[in-house]
Amino acid sequence: MVKKIKEKHSLAMRWCHWVNFPMLSIMIWSGMLIYWADDEYSVKLFGHTYFTFFPEGFYNYFNITHRLWEGMAFHFLFMWFFILNGIFYVAYTLISGEWRELVPQKKSFKEAWLVLLHDLHIRKMAPPQNKYNAAQRIAYTAIIIMGIGSVITGLAIYKPVQFYYLTWLCGGYHAARIIHFMLTIGYVFFFVIHVVQVFLAGWKNFSSAITGFEVVETQPKVKKTDGKKEN
Repeated sequence: MVKKIKEKHSLAMRWCHWVNFPMLSIMIWSGMLIYWADDEYSVKLFGHTYFTFFPEGFYNYFNITHRLWEGMAFHFLFMWFFILNGIFYVAYTLISGEWRELVPQKKSFKEAWLVLLHDLHIRKMAPPQNKYNAAQRIAYTAIIIMGIGSVITGLAIYKPVQFYYLTWLCGGYHAARIIHFMLTIGYVFFFVIHVVQVFLAGWKNFSSAITGFEVVETQPKVKKTDGKKEN
């Protein structure tokens, strides 16, 4: 076997990926500081509260209380960097043609189930893939749609009068706030699953996301001379 260095991730893709992680973390953290001021979401039935997303002990432990002004300052500042990074990422995928590797295909939803079974060690063989497998195609496309949804609902909450058309599109201010909150929960789940997948894939896959290259093994070419084969 011959080892070769192959480019896997472009600089632009790596830049957007690694820059987006700290920015999204700041957005979630600052969003929690804002949410504390009006913590209204819980699971209620017949007037009895069965579940609250963030109990008082959670806020006190992470020092989230009474920091509304700080949360608003960070949230409304970094949202513009988040938007610009997202625009750059989408523009790059469209111009470079990378979107062909990211957008789900007709068979992706069926194959995503097989990928899940393989990751759970229920199925031995993973379905064939190119740069990204079917589950990754769905997840990465979904995260782009979620990002667009966060921007629309965020602006509708931030300036409901100035962006009244976005507020109307979201079904009103309260509906926009609920959607924005649920999208944030979705980011957290995506992050957890993404980290688990990185550990399962191993160091080789992780290092390629940093350097942009990976070492692959290929069969050496066979040369023919006088009817004989030489390696």
